[in-house]
Amino acid sequence: MRPPRPPVPGVLVPLLLAAVVPASAQHHDHQPDAHGWTTTVAAQAFLTLNLQERKFTDVRQVESTNWLMLGATRTTARTRLTLVGMASAEPWTLRRLGSAQVFQAGETLDDLPLRDYQHPHDLLMAAEVRFDWQPSDRHGMFVAAGLVGSPALGPTPFMHRTSASLHPTAPLSHHMLDSTHITHGVVTAGVAAGAWTAEASLFRGREPDEDRVALELGPLDSLAGRLGWQRDGFRVQVSAARVHEPEALEPGDAVKVTASVEYASSTSSPWTWTAAVGRNGREDHVEWGGLVEAVRMLSPRWRAYGRAELVDRFVLVDFDHAIRTGEERHLRSRVGALTVGLDRVLWRSGAGQIAMGGDLSVHHTPANLRDSYGRPVSVHVFIRATR
Repeated sequence: MRPPRPPVPGVLVPLLLAAVVPASAQHHDHQPDAHGWTTTVAAQAFLTLNLQERKFTDVRQVESTNWLMLGATRTTARTRLTLVGMASAEPWTLRRLGSAQVFQAGETLDDLPLRDYQHPHDLLMAAEVRFDWQPSDRHGMFVAAGLVGSPALGPTPFMHRTSASLHPTAPLSHHMLDSTHITHGVVTAGVAAGAWTAEASLFRGREPDEDRVALELGPLDSLAGRLGWQRDGFRVQVSAARVHEPEALEPGDAVKVTASVEYASSTSSPWTWTAAVGRNGREDHVEWGGLVEAVRMLSPRWRAYGRAELVDRFVLVDFDHAIRTGEERHLRSRVGALTVGLDRVLWRSGAGQIAMGGDLSVHHTPANLRDSYGRPVSVHVFIRATR
């Protein structure tokens, strides 16, 4: 394996790249122009000191997770046309391995599985167009298509969830819940009736490879469906998908099932929270993951946040099975993480805000991984800029 590439000197100022914002994004501005278009701008960047204490491997690194979004929407009495998309400078502001995160898993590097690191996101995280038609006040339908987009699967992606917005790291359950938010090739259609929505997507099942700049387009070989309900700050969804050959190093299709409840009130409630569970079914094993996460407003400038997770990992080889059958099989390890943190706004204006924060994560290490991991602890200290 080649040595990890250090972050470039520009880590303090992530590249500003043209993109477009989805309707679910946070921290956005609306600016109507003379032609009836509404433009949208949103961005978030963390500059993080990542400290991890674990057996055999301690980590000290400075890194930046970040994204930038722009958008345009044109609305008439019964229709809406929305351009959507997203971009990130993480291919240059994170190491090739990504961000060190104990027990994290997903995707590959140099034809090996990526473990204990969250991979960098692609340069182009979304590029979609969506058309909505509302024939009555209670009924509507839409169709969307994108070179890069998110199929009808899972809760709101973690970087757009209000309950996850203060975390500088991805959830350990990311690949059970919302890893398809960057899909190279997707078409979605849906209908709405009152508070209910039903959606279906055709999309390319293979996850993006380690080339974070190139597009990997191909046939739309996978299918997803989602049923949702939304009212008074609550968003509930159940979804499922059959994903064709998602993993480069693990042949076979996957059946993904998720369910979640999100609460993000626009009123005076101090709480925002999400509870979610996901299941990945493969030919030779099934893995589960779930989380509960929340943000609480303590004052106009102070916020507390936290996340509790329990996920399956398949790290250790079952040597007894290999000796008996000649086949390789991995043992299940159920790991956990508990994160608590604080965030304080240092500066705020109409253009955005700058905050400083930090968190502490402790982990549940099952007995079969304790010799390899010990009892790891993670700390993050960050400056966060948002628009």
